[in-house]
Amino acid sequence: MSEFKELLKTNDLKDGQMKAFNIGGREILVAKVGDQFLAADNRCPHMGAKLAEGKLEGTVVTCPKHASQFDLKDGRVVRWTDWSGLMSKVAKLFKSPRPVVTYQVKVEGDKVLVSI
Repeated sequence: MSEFKELLKTNDLKDGQMKAFNIGGREILVAKVGDQFLAADNRCPHMGAKLAEGKLEGTVVTCPKHASQFDLKDGRVVRWTDWSGLMSKVAKLFKSPRPVVTYQVKVEGDKVLVSI
């Protein structure tokens, strides 16, 4: 059963910013997009890089290692890698595209809570 845990205050992140937090034995990425907060695993399901070290464009985070992209709204794969041609096909054989795990977020007053 999951429970909501406070990870940060609403003013701890600026619009377009993301940060990693360790809680409940997990490394969680929290991003602020407009007035919305989004949370996901901080580790890329492709090669395990820290997504918080990547780039955030809207709700899409780009992995700093192989440029895989994930939509933080639902975890879906936008792009598995930035490789093309044969390299891309071989990469998908060894590691098939997998979404990043996302977490439910709610804001209560100035507290941002994530369901763990």
